[in-house]
Amino acid sequence: MTRNNLCFFSLGFIIICLSGNADPLCAQTAMPGMAAMENSVGFLSSGTSVEPKTTSESAPVFHTSLGNWTLMFHANGFVLDAQQTGPRGTDKLFSVNWLMPMLSRDFGRHTLTFRTMFSLEPATVTDRRYPELFQSGETAYGLPLVDGQHPHDLFMEIAGRYDFRLSERARLFVYGGPIGEPALGPTAYPHRASASENPVAVLGHHQEDSTHVSDSVITVGVSQGPLQLEASTFHGREPGENRWNIDTGKPDSFSSRLTVSMGTTLAGQFSIGRINNREALEPSLDTLRTTASVHHNVRFSRGHVSSSLIWGRNKDLPGRGARIFNSYTAESTVNFRDRNWAWTRIENVDRDRTLLVGEIPAAFEVEEDPIGRVQAYTFGYERDLPIGPSFLNVGLGFQATAYGVPPQLKSAYGGHPAAFSVFLHLRPNGNVGPHMRMMHQH
Repeated sequence: MTRNNLCFFSLGFIIICLSGNADPLCAQTAMPGMAAMENSVGFLSSGTSVEPKTTSESAPVFHTSLGNWTLMFHANGFVLDAQQTGPRGTDKLFSVNWLMPMLSRDFGRHTLTFRTMFSLEPATVTDRRYPELFQSGETAYGLPLVDGQHPHDLFMEIAGRYDFRLSERARLFVYGGPIGEPALGPTAYPHRASASENPVAVLGHHQEDSTHVSDSVITVGVSQGPLQLEASTFHGREPGENRWNIDTGKPDSFSSRLTVSMGTTLAGQFSIGRINNREALEPSLDTLRTTASVHHNVRFSRGHVSSSLIWGRNKDLPGRGARIFNSYTAESTVNFRDRNWAWTRIENVDRDRTLLVGEIPAAFEVEEDPIGRVQAYTFGYERDLPIGPSFLNVGLGFQATAYGVPPQLKSAYGGHPAAFSVFLHLRPNGNVGPHMRMMHQH
């Protein structure tokens, strides 16, 4: 076949697919927009990460048609009062929140998706942090952020994705944009079904999923049956303290991730990446991050249970010693009798010496060597209330966290610090779940 004939053949094939009159591989899915929500591996979650396919049956996602396009909307908001005990304990009233509108269109074998995600936390989390004992790894007002979690950026994702279906169970895809999530780590904690009711970040955030808001992201991947393999390049430095702007930077870091599903209720991933100049606290430090996780989701009468086991590991690359920080997270959320939620999160994380120094300039001179492991045991309950408009779920919840403190940190934190919070939880009453359950049954 000559080059000209090949060009005409390719153009004709594309036109046929776009017209929707080709073979079944070019046909659209039974429900418009569903190709942007799941593939043969599972439910498409944050970035290009995958959770078990049954996760979509409980996802609070709103879905409607806009001509040939499909609009999907997901959001989560907490207004909470946090109280902590011990010498380092503080209290604060604040809100963590995000909203995620998406547009998708199927063109035969092709699916085009535009993804955006926004957060008002730069306004609702004042002083550039909310209290979280033993959390570290960022800066606020030019000083190390200790015992606090930074707010998310106003712009958490501005990205697009293109999928080409090779067959019913195989796809090629490209994802990227000025702000996105590379193929590194588990589904980020704000999106994980197993963490859906917990308003607070994981202590292992900077070992597990801190790249979920990254700049200059480009990902290419392929999914086939139960497997998905992908690779990314991205800008490694975490977003700056100014959470209202869009940070820029050239791609200088790399990652790869393999995801495997085992049926519709179980999925796991292994990922590895080199992150250049990761943190402002150590601007010359490059990090090798390795993560692995297993996620489970199963429905039962009037509810579901979602669980995750996660391991994350940061290792300094040659030139800065051999520091290694590990984190281990086990979490589970149960929805029962429709309106009731209960959850737990258990963590075991390495911490460094900056916790002893605190938020003072001298902390920049302290080597961030591991000083011990902190354990956190969180338990919570929430009840959805019969109030508000029909499109909105309003829940009232509380959670408590007890900490295990290594001897090296007891002088600063005391022997038995604890944290408590009471909150209102707002999220849309999604209409996708029933459609997904029907699709999975056929």
